[in-house]
Amino acid sequence: MTRTLVRHHGHADTAGPVAPGTRARDWAEIQERMLAPLYEAVYERLEVGKGTRLLSLGCGSGLALLIAAARGARVTGVDTDPDRLELARARLLSGASGDRDPGTARHRLVAGDPSEATPVDGTPYDLITAFTPLGCSDGDDERLAATLRAAVPLATRGSAVVLTGWGPPERCATAPVLRVAGRGSDGGRASRSGGWRPPRRDDLEEVAFRAGLMPDGSGRVACPFGYADMESAVRGLLSTRLFDRAVRARDRRRVESEVARALRPHRRRDGSVWMPNVFRYLVCTV
Repeated sequence: MTRTLVRHHGHADTAGPVAPGTRARDWAEIQERMLAPLYEAVYERLEVGKGTRLLSLGCGSGLALLIAAARGARVTGVDTDPDRLELARARLLSGASGDRDPGTARHRLVAGDPSEATPVDGTPYDLITAFTPLGCSDGDDERLAATLRAAVPLATRGSAVVLTGWGPPERCATAPVLRVAGRGSDGGRASRSGGWRPPRRDDLEEVAFRAGLMPDGSGRVACPFGYADMESAVRGLLSTRLFDRAVRARDRRRVESEVARALRPHRRRDGSVWMPNVFRYLVCTV
């Protein structure tokens, strides 16, 4: 596998809060591509291509949509983050003639929840993806199950639904770094109300059952996180939103310092940061 190291060209301002648009750019420019092997593996397994009608839940800044569109799929992305959606719009719809007429657009982006993503031509989706990895934020499983229940009626019977999550902590070098997100306000022991918990083996299956889906196969994909320097690593990880609660409780500068400290074992002689990780995906049917 080719090792891609991501460098963020810019100065990390640790003195004050990061503007939402800046964090969205950090996600798009630094972090999002770390999951590209996961997107590619899922699309390859499901033979995504011309004729595929894809609904992407939590589409972010649109990389997974771009990859699917390049394979010939017709894609619709849904997200609640306006800054990430704006970046996805620039990537996916810029210059597209259909963008001026939502009724004829080949690709579409929707702000809000899946109820707003009803197919404009009445043809149901045949693939739904939820590529935001489950298993590290408290309450994500309930929210995802509710989102899936809202999205499933938009798909034809027998369609595939794909859920993704972090692999076993012992296979994910990033897991100890993510524990920073779950520490209490004193930076010590994990808080019960923290923004992170270790993933459980059956997380994806439990969400599938709650959403009324039938599991129909699974897989694991290596998704190493590689950064050209420590600054890029810290900015990329904080753009995931997993550390938001920790930042609110303890101050962003302090959280950045704790993340950098946790990353030190993964820093190589040339200053780059490299962390092997494994992610899971679960294929279900409607």
